[in-house]
Formats: sequence, C-alpha cells, structure tokens
Amino acid sequence: PAVRLLLQSALHGNKSWRYIGALGARVICDNIPGLVNKQRQLCQRYPDIMQSVGEGAKEWIRECQHQFRHHRWNCSTLDRDHTVFGRVMLRSSREAAFVYAISSAGVVYAITRACSQGDLKACSCDPLKRGRSKDERGEFDWGGCSDNINYGIRFAKAFVDAKEKKVKDARALMNLHNNRCGRMAVKRFLKLECKCHGVSGSCTLRTCWLAMSDFRKTGDYLRKKYNGAIQVTMNQDGTGFTVANKNFRKPTKTDLVYFENSPDYCVMDKSAGSLGTAGRVCNKMSRGTDGCEVMCCGRGYDTTRVTRITKCECKFHWCCAVRCKECEDTVDVHTCKAPKRAEWLDQT
Repeated sequence: PAVRLLLQSALHGNKSWRYIGALGARVICDNIPGLVNKQRQLCQRYPDIMQSVGEGAKEWIRECQHQFRHHRWNCSTLDRDHTVFGRVMLRSSREAAFVYAISSAGVVYAITRACSQGDLKACSCDPLKRGRSKDERGEFDWGGCSDNINYGIRFAKAFVDAKEKKVKDARALMNLHNNRCGRMAVKRFLKLECKCHGVSGSCTLRTCWLAMSDFRKTGDYLRKKYNGAIQVTMNQDGTGFTVANKNFRKPTKTDLVYFENSPDYCVMDKSAGSLGTAGRVCNKMSRGTDGCEVMCCGRGYDTTRVTRITKCECKFHWCCAVRCKECEDTVDVHTCKAPKRAEWLDQT
C-alpha cells in the first residue's frame, strides 16, 4: 500500500520533511509511487504530519517483529526497496490482516503523539478536555495536555483508507475493516492520568488528562485479535462479510478478518511472502512455536557453540556507580537447516 511506501522513505533516514516549503512538498509527494489523488493532496498539505508518520513507522514495525519473534513468519521484509512487509500483503491472509491493523494503529499513535508534543501545525492537545468532569473517584478538573486521539484517528482514516475506497473490491473491504480495528485499538487504551492537589498531596483537588498507553498494549491486543481472526467471504451483494465456516461466529467491528489461509512459511516462497525459516535460531528445549521441531518444519537444525561475553558480578559503589566484571559464557546456538534444493525449487 502507498502508505507503506511513504513510511519506507523515513526508514531510510529521509529527514527533509521538516525543512521543505510548499513547492518542495509537492515535488516529494509527486514522486511517491502509488498514492491516489487524495493521499497526494494530504501529503502536500501536511508535510509535517508525513514526517511524524514516517518516524512512527519504525515503532509499529518493531512492535510487529516483537509480537511474532518466535514464529515462522516474523515480519521480516522481502523487498526492502519497495514495501515494508513484502509480498505478505498480496495474500489476503491473517498476517496481512494484522499488518494493516498494526500499521494503521501506528499511524494514529504517531500523529496523536506529535500533536501533544507540539510538533504539528494542524493540531495540539485535545481542545474538548476543558472544565470539570467526574469519574468513579469523584470530580476533577481537566488540565495538562490530553492526547488528541480523535485528530489522529481522523487523519489516519482519511489518508490510509483513501486508496482502499477507490477500489471497492473484496480485498479493499477487508483492508478497510482491519484498518478500523487498528485505529480503534489505540483509543481503547486511553487512560486517565491525574495530579493531586491539596495539603500534602491529599487529593482534595485533582487535575487530570487523557493519555495514550504504551504502544505495546495495542500490539498485545491486536496480537490476540490475530489469534482469533475470523475467515470470511463476501456476502452476495458485495457490501459486507459472511463467515467462511458456518460453525464460527460472525465477526464484530473489533475482530480481524481474512479471506485466504496462510502458507506454512517453512520455505522461501516469494509469491506468498515467505522468507522461509532456514538459518532461524530455535529453542531446542521448547515445544512451542519457537521450538526447533516447529520452527524448522521437521528439517532438523545445526548446532554451533559460541562464546558470549556478558556483564556479571555487578556491584554498586557509593556514590553513584555500578561496576561489573566481564564473564565468558559458552552456549549452544541452534539454527534451522535449509530445505533440500529440490524441495526449495518446488516453492519458487
């Protein structure tokens, strides 16, 4: 998707957005391939927001890789020069559903944070959080800087969804649904933070503001949604989804949806977005997805003995330093064997 192409420019260290004028923004935005007209217009009008979104890209890519670090598919890129996630996006799988949701959430998170930090001309703190309000602990005054999550959601919806709304096919409908799941996941974890006032901080008066939680909470939540993602088909009039298996419940607005079964990701298959697991580190003692039997798809593994130097016997010295020794530790590292060549050729 075009938004991933835009974010990729930030990953390669493009810091020019903050210093360009209207003409410069037009030139840069006109040279980003794959943007539809509405995205190009937003890019030209809000170059500072594009910069914020680009810087936020690293955050949600890192989160995706954290969530799947022990799995055969681990968010590795196939084609680093063109897209962030490679051809996994081409298949309408549950991995694609997660990618659209987490990246959409990342756009909301990055823009909202930039608003609160005063980095953007178009927004600042939430202007609606003024005056008095009440929670289960009683009344409080709105103060500080509440995160302007509604602005982040509106801009992300306008920019990210623009291309999907031009197509109006089954995949576009799937992407729009999962984009929305990602946006609303960030809002789900807004929390009320307060500062107490009164004698010795007795909380007779409170000043409060709404703040986003750490992005890890959004990542954990969407990972659970990935685990429970629902396979769907288009309904007869092409306006929505119906479950592919009648024994499963219908998807709600918070469920991730997908059309196609995932590949096993065991061997390299560029058409399916699979890098394979050859060379991946596995855990010999684990019976889970990070275990050598599962990770290596039954192909076996190689064992290499390596020496690691780590900090050890650390002591605190008054005042104020921690001094450690360097210890050598010899460990066995297990890595998945490559498939036999004939097996690999069958998949490419």
